[in-house]
Amino acid sequence: MSGDPTAAEFETLIRPHLDRLYRLAYRLTLTVADAQDLVQDVLVKLYPRRDELSSIDDLTPWLSRVLYNQFVQQTRRYRSQRFRVVLETDGDPMDSLAGPGEDPAEEALRSFDISEVRSALGRLSEDHRTVLLMHDAEGYKLQEIQIITGISVGTIKSRLHRARARLRELLTADGTFSGPNA
Repeated sequence: MSGDPTAAEFETLIRPHLDRLYRLAYRLTLTVADAQDLVQDVLVKLYPRRDELSSIDDLTPWLSRVLYNQFVQQTRRYRSQRFRVVLETDGDPMDSLAGPGEDPAEEALRSFDISEVRSALGRLSEDHRTVLLMHDAEGYKLQEIQIITGISVGTIKSRLHRARARLRELLTADGTFSGPNA
């Protein structure tokens, strides 16, 4: 950032939380570009409120709630648009090539499993996918998810249970999952 002392203070406050915010954004949006845009939109929105940020005791759930609310707002806006432009990217295709020492067959199998799981996650409802990813992938506690989403803990537990069952059903039907409950 620039030599502006307030910008440096903002960066100092936000930097420890950027990785977690990005992971949450990616889990919500399912694309790299949308996740980057979402985090950027949140940071632009928060910069004028930098004085308020320094007075918050635990920034992680607060920032996550702001990001989640921004995601919900953008999703509603997106759904209300008549025309949609769909462009999906998962980054540079060269990144997916096996590096030195990696077995190409294992890498292909791992990417197949990841793509199947990603596809199954995409087929979950937004509510179920959000709760499942926040809890199981990002490690948020039920109370933290309640703070972030404003949904009661009972509803979160119910959605989490249903999301896991539906994901298991989708992966079992695809032959991807063959765990003990399959």
